[in-house]
Amino acid sequence: MERGVYCVIQTPLDKNDNIDSDVLKREIDWLIASGVKGLALAMVSEVMRFTADERRGQWQVVLKIVDKRVPLIVSVGGESTAIATALARSAEADGATALMATPPASFPATSSEIYTYYAAIIEAVKIPLIVQDASNYMGQPLDLQLYGDLIEKYGTDRVQFKPEAKPVKERAAALQEIAKGQAKIFEGQSGIDLLDTHPLGLMGTMPGGEIPWAIIKLWDCLESNDLELAQRIHDLVSQLVAFQQNIDGYVAVEKYLLVKQGIFDSARQRGPVRTILSTQVKSEIDQIFEKLVKVVNN
Repeated sequence: MERGVYCVIQTPLDKNDNIDSDVLKREIDWLIASGVKGLALAMVSEVMRFTADERRGQWQVVLKIVDKRVPLIVSVGGESTAIATALARSAEADGATALMATPPASFPATSSEIYTYYAAIIEAVKIPLIVQDASNYMGQPLDLQLYGDLIEKYGTDRVQFKPEAKPVKERAAALQEIAKGQAKIFEGQSGIDLLDTHPLGLMGTMPGGEIPWAIIKLWDCLESNDLELAQRIHDLVSQLVAFQQNIDGYVAVEKYLLVKQGIFDSARQRGPVRTILSTQVKSEIDQIFEKLVKVVNN
């Protein structure tokens, strides 16, 4: 996989809560045309609100639409090792480029148990696994030694990382120290930690798919050392992310902006949900969005 921006796909739903394949194709074509280096199905793709059969159907539809134009990372995290390894094998068999997995969240496990969970997923397949620490909104932070143990046994190609526990910069730096600078790390906070973590030698960033043009521009500015423009973009992206305080918040804002840009027909989510955007909040998002468009395009 190339370094750069790997957007997490939002899942468009019809009035019956089924995946709208036509809109999904529109989204994927738009993301690829925007210049993403790859795509991912992850938490904000609402994977945890789909049955195991639906999750497989979701990535099969995406793989067909993508048609090998870019890599696809598939989230296979589950509440048991058996679930995660079964999903992992199916995703590899169907053509996923790489896997990603959060640890179980409903039943917090010991660090040694979580190591066993990740080791089982890695050994069930031959493609890379991205270890996602999504403890900002689920579960508890992963022990940094867990990263070191996985790297020591499987190497930095087989096991990669998306560390989201705070403090992100410090934990990412510690991870690189453990891996002697060879860790393949994806920033996972919608781009808001890119200014701090890009100098650590990131593999990429994995934001939602609602403003790919802005995150790609931010990444390119950091790659070319245009720190002034990077800071301006970062400030506005951070203002949008401020409305995204939980999983539902991420999904609600991202789907709202996809509707605003004509990519989605509906911002429908599978419920029950925690976050419903008010008219006032939508107005504030609109104002920030318009500023972001101007900064990126000028």
